[in-house]
Amino acid sequence: MDKIENKADLYNMDLPKDLKYLNIDECRKLAAQIRRTLITTVSKNGGHLASNLGTVELTIALHRVFDSPADKFVWDVGHQAYTHKLLTGRAAQFSTIRTENGLSGFPRPDESEHDAFISGHSSTSVSAALGIATAMKLQNDPHHTVAILGDGAFTGGEIYEGLNNAGKSGTNLVIVINYNEMSISKNVGAAAKYLSTLRTKEGYHRTKSAVERVLDKTPIIGKPVKKAMTYSKDALKDIIFHSTMFEDLGFEFVGPVDGHNIAELEEQLTAAKSLHRPTIVMVNTIKGHGYPPAEANPGEFHGVGSFEIATGNPDVVATDSFSTVFGKKLLDMAYDNKKICAVTAAMKYGTGLQYFHKALPRRFFDVGIAEQHAATFCAGLASDGMIPVFAVYSTFLQRSYDQLMHDLAIMGTHAVIGVDRAGIVGEDGETHQGIFDIPFLTTIPNIKIYSPSNYAELEACLEKAALTDEGLCAVRYPRGAESVLARDAECSTNYVYEQNGGKALAIAYGRLYGDLREASDILLKKGCKIDLLKPVEIFPIADKIIDIIKKYERVFIFEECYEYGSMGEKYAALTAGKTVCERVVLHGFVAHGKTCDLLDEAGLSAGKMAEKIAGSMNI
Repeated sequence: MDKIENKADLYNMDLPKDLKYLNIDECRKLAAQIRRTLITTVSKNGGHLASNLGTVELTIALHRVFDSPADKFVWDVGHQAYTHKLLTGRAAQFSTIRTENGLSGFPRPDESEHDAFISGHSSTSVSAALGIATAMKLQNDPHHTVAILGDGAFTGGEIYEGLNNAGKSGTNLVIVINYNEMSISKNVGAAAKYLSTLRTKEGYHRTKSAVERVLDKTPIIGKPVKKAMTYSKDALKDIIFHSTMFEDLGFEFVGPVDGHNIAELEEQLTAAKSLHRPTIVMVNTIKGHGYPPAEANPGEFHGVGSFEIATGNPDVVATDSFSTVFGKKLLDMAYDNKKICAVTAAMKYGTGLQYFHKALPRRFFDVGIAEQHAATFCAGLASDGMIPVFAVYSTFLQRSYDQLMHDLAIMGTHAVIGVDRAGIVGEDGETHQGIFDIPFLTTIPNIKIYSPSNYAELEACLEKAALTDEGLCAVRYPRGAESVLARDAECSTNYVYEQNGGKALAIAYGRLYGDLREASDILLKKGCKIDLLKPVEIFPIADKIIDIIKKYERVFIFEECYEYGSMGEKYAALTAGKTVCERVVLHGFVAHGKTCDLLDEAGLSAGKMAEKIAGSMNI
């Protein structure tokens, strides 16, 4: 190896400190090594590839200009922080990313001092970064806070709330907008670059202030000249950038900058840093940069499972899933009922709504990363006679709680929430596990909640919720495919009660019912019979469910749900003094790992269910 290769090596550098000693050629070699590492690792572990490939040079430049951890980085969303992890002393552990006990796929302050803030949900960075920058200002800390956000974050309302407060805060806040959707022509880009370079030089700002002071003191012509200069400058900038919103909010504006040119990035970031006031830096990047399959299909490589590097083809193709069944069933219903509309918050493919979008685009609405708006938009649709169906991940539905309560439930309008990724989702970890929807949804008066265990039940529950029920309904279903034992079980939209001559009753809903049936088979081989109960319409709790539970002295309840507010807690309260309810639930946030492993550790695999029941019954 030559000298440059030895210096620019992830595994032989004291990072991030040594980045500052590299020249630009060495930085480019390091960027190439990072891309190879990203592609190799994500091809095995799965994860977010396209966004990370697009921010390699940007992340290198950030760490060369700023001094982490004294300067704080807040990522939005955190799944684009893989290069940040590689550059902050975690290269040796990077092969463990998104695996149990390995690195998280998102920033985590308890993982590294370089991770200033957790960021699994979008549009939060400016608010968080402003809070950090304000705290630093109050403590006379001269360092900077840097928020790095994708342009997709601007579809979420919280970003505007943060910007509205940040622009005139007087803090050392730099906001880097990673813009990877718009192509700027050479002429416009060159002019914008020229103005940006001129206006971000320290000398320019000193001269600008001095000229304004002189004009303020010049009699008769001073103020008109200053006003004319301001209008001319703003008009030209408006032509080039199409918006003066950021400066109207109080920000300095730098850019656009080529996000793959390290020298340009460093120049403009250094200029932004020197201003010591809230500054926006716009950076243009290409998603998937450096890996042709990801560049050609960045959407498909946003979040991926393992894949073949040479072709980009996935190792396993999901031919069926609860999401796909949901999307196809909704489309079939919409062909027959012209009032049905589909709504998603930037998750068209993840929620299976791509079929609806293609076939019935006029009744399909992707509102961007705006779950609050989506819920109230559905309330508006419903108030005038439409039947909106909002498909959303459980973890993101949390963001629209107030709108569900105030705008949908109080009015009694009829809408359906398809709660996708309900339960443990695996490798994305704490910020994405869908374990809180039951606790918060069951606080909403008059809501009806279904939790089907297989595809047939999902289709039946969706049809009933949309076409028969009234008011607000939720149909929750897990990530992935149905199990064989759940598929072969009796279906219902109410409940299924299997009497096997057992002295005890075991309860599970959703996909766990398949595991419970397997546990029952394991126990039967040991000579132990148990009766089974599968609630499907899980809330409100039917009187018949409580009557069944009260028939038994001992009941076992298995849920991939947070313990407080769980269905088991409600069953225990309603049967207090009649039945001993032994609950296996989740006791807090669930870290990342394979779903099957996490369920087993929580006592929710078939084997662990059987062990629990056998142990309690002294078998």
